[in-house]
Amino acid sequence: MPESPLALTTGRATLALLAPVSGVIVPLDEVPDPVFAQRLAGDGLSIDPLGSEVVAPCDAVVRQVHRASHAVTLEASGLEIVIHVGLDTVLLQGAGFHPAVKAGQPVRAGEVLLRFDIDAVARRARSLLTEVIVSNMDRVATLRPRSGMVVAGHDVLFEVELTTDPGTTAAPASADTAITSPPVVVGARTGLHARPAAVVAAAARRFAADLRLHKDGQEANARSVVSIMALEVGGGDTLTVVGRGSDAAEAIQALVGLLATDLDAGADATHGEPAPAAPMPVTLPTTEPVAEGVLRGVAASPGLGIGHVFHLRHDDAVVEQRGADPMQEQRALESALSAAHLQLDGLRQRLIEEADADHAAIFAAHQELLEDPEVLDRAAAQVRAGDSAAWAWQQAYTSQADRLSALSHAVMRGRATDLRDVGRRVLHLLVGGSAPVDVPADSIVVAEDLTPSDTAALDRTKVRALCTTMGSATSHVAILARGLGLPAVAGVDPRILALPAGTRVVVDGDRGTVNTTPSADDESRIVARQAVDDERRGRELAVAREPATTTDGHRVEVVANIGAVSEGARVADVGGEGVGLLRSEFLFMDRRTAPDEDEQAKSYRTVARALGPERILVIRTLDVGGDKPLPYLDVAVELNPFLGERGVRLTLARPELFRTQVRAILRASASGKVAMMFPMIATLAEWRAAKALVEREREALGVAPIPVGIMVEIPAAALIAEQFAREADFFSIGTNDLTQYALAMDRTNPRLAPQVDALHPSVLRLIERTVAGARAHGRWVGVCGALAGDLHAVPILVGLGVDELSADIPLVPAVKARVRSLSLAECRETARLALEAGDGTEVRAIVTQRHS
Repeated sequence: MPESPLALTTGRATLALLAPVSGVIVPLDEVPDPVFAQRLAGDGLSIDPLGSEVVAPCDAVVRQVHRASHAVTLEASGLEIVIHVGLDTVLLQGAGFHPAVKAGQPVRAGEVLLRFDIDAVARRARSLLTEVIVSNMDRVATLRPRSGMVVAGHDVLFEVELTTDPGTTAAPASADTAITSPPVVVGARTGLHARPAAVVAAAARRFAADLRLHKDGQEANARSVVSIMALEVGGGDTLTVVGRGSDAAEAIQALVGLLATDLDAGADATHGEPAPAAPMPVTLPTTEPVAEGVLRGVAASPGLGIGHVFHLRHDDAVVEQRGADPMQEQRALESALSAAHLQLDGLRQRLIEEADADHAAIFAAHQELLEDPEVLDRAAAQVRAGDSAAWAWQQAYTSQADRLSALSHAVMRGRATDLRDVGRRVLHLLVGGSAPVDVPADSIVVAEDLTPSDTAALDRTKVRALCTTMGSATSHVAILARGLGLPAVAGVDPRILALPAGTRVVVDGDRGTVNTTPSADDESRIVARQAVDDERRGRELAVAREPATTTDGHRVEVVANIGAVSEGARVADVGGEGVGLLRSEFLFMDRRTAPDEDEQAKSYRTVARALGPERILVIRTLDVGGDKPLPYLDVAVELNPFLGERGVRLTLARPELFRTQVRAILRASASGKVAMMFPMIATLAEWRAAKALVEREREALGVAPIPVGIMVEIPAAALIAEQFAREADFFSIGTNDLTQYALAMDRTNPRLAPQVDALHPSVLRLIERTVAGARAHGRWVGVCGALAGDLHAVPILVGLGVDELSADIPLVPAVKARVRSLSLAECRETARLALEAGDGTEVRAIVTQRHS
């Protein structure tokens, strides 16, 4: 390992700092950031990196790893050495960065400090320039920089000649000596409310010094938005700034200048950073124009709803105080904080695109509150003391919110509401659902997103429709709404969140719109449409038990998707010929431990008996992972959970969990026509490993073989379907995930929701390939994604040769009626035309023209 040379020259010690990353040396003067270019944070050099590993430049002790993982502070020979990767990389909130060390850890020169995804960071950050600076320049007599190319851990970047007596330097203060500024009159016209406070806090965080704002005998941590707001500083008030630390003088000078300016002026002042670049234009599918007062979203569940806005906001949940392993609890908290940042950023970006800057700034201020150091530090301290992440976070944010609520200034008291809103967002991500909500009659439930627990808690007799600003036609809220037979619009314009509670609105789940100012004529037309729809549904239900046979004699099985034991009894009532997808996750969610074998077997057996011996029950094994974490599974936080350890990948890595579920399903198979399928299969090796486990447990239990198949929801599986069909008993196509993987679009991203269309010809071609592979070996193919319940899709799926359609329970009668109205010959021609179309919008036009 390279040594970190410390020599004596002219009676002074000299420390040679090696390059922490390979690349080209860039002087600080050329770094496009005034904090570094003006040496406000210290002196040193920058490197334009060519590698993705950051190593220790000398033997040292790690003093801090920034919570965003983009910077590491070391101490060596009395020097504080800061290595800062990229510019504005703190905004990435750790995405793309992987620390290899912790605070307090000694390191040797050349030892890896952190790794980063150079491509991912380069795409999202302002620059990859990596700064290596000495922050306490009072310890430096001379700094001798190098130039040119350097190799990490090998070449010297610069040499530092240390002072023999720190007290003889020009710095007026040591870390223990306080410097106080002259009084400064606050220039912000409205005082230091959320946005100006965020600007001041962001500026303070650029310095190592401890900085405090003083007013009338009270003080605030200048790094904390909440603490600053608690001072109740109004425009024209007088403050002093007190600092301790090696760069306190520079930091105070910067803060005094900032406080004296009008921080409310100009859009760029909102964050104290350059305004974000305009988002790339997105071409959305052609849609009909909407009228004044109509907000557009994505049609998530069919039907019409008239009612009054009810904002579903989560009250603080009752959580357990004691946690598991503190490191696991801290990872859970960091994951929830990162997820909350992404949610807020999605809402902010959408509103920026829609020229609603005021609302966008509110979400940006909420992001700042997520970074408040006093809240984060208190939560982290309680986690280290053994509390659960949820308890620690709840205590930390409610304490700060209570402090703000007690203030006399009305605007500042309002910030307590913001903090509680942000706090509940994170808490909800940590613990999932909350207690049942008392929803008024005739409610249109409006929320950013809904979980299975949220929806299960709603009183179906009082809810007329659902609206969420997140999600898409294939998202969880869409699945839930269709399962309940509720009209729903997902990915709706976030301005709906600003509508006053009680506002009368009309939700059109067929067109994906919300009319926020319906006239009497509008409501009359909607009531008439509802009457027609009710009459049609009555006719469909009356004949629902009849088979779904086309006009030319082709039989298609129509079964149901269910996600609870109680739903099994409803399947026969709507004419369902079985269950094509039992989402077994309902047994594993919202609990602290996994269900045991007996509990699972009892649940599966109950559903099988409700269906009877002739109706099939296809049970999907556990499909959770990075995107749907369980608190009792130690799943690492992943940068891209949809491409991570989920589905069968997770259960194969945890054989005891997998074996328990497989045994439960096999035991339940004696009670009905049970089949098993594995989610997220991508390779033959995964399939064979899972099937082998089933066979071992089947033989151990002494039960008869049952059909075992795979979910086709990854393009790789569709493309080699013929190879899978040699061994698997059946295929069930999960079009929700298949669509997002084929189009490389997150189906929960509200900005992409209009484009996540399962009728895109690329998705249809993957279905065609799957059916062809199955036919080569006589296997049957079902579709259990949202596409099976889309009446536009039914003719195409029938034409492509799909044998079974598995739709949500309320949609089963309509799907069967749709099949009976078609001929197989016409469906095949429709499918042929659809495969040649350019996009999903064109496909829907083809279906409308041929089958309206």
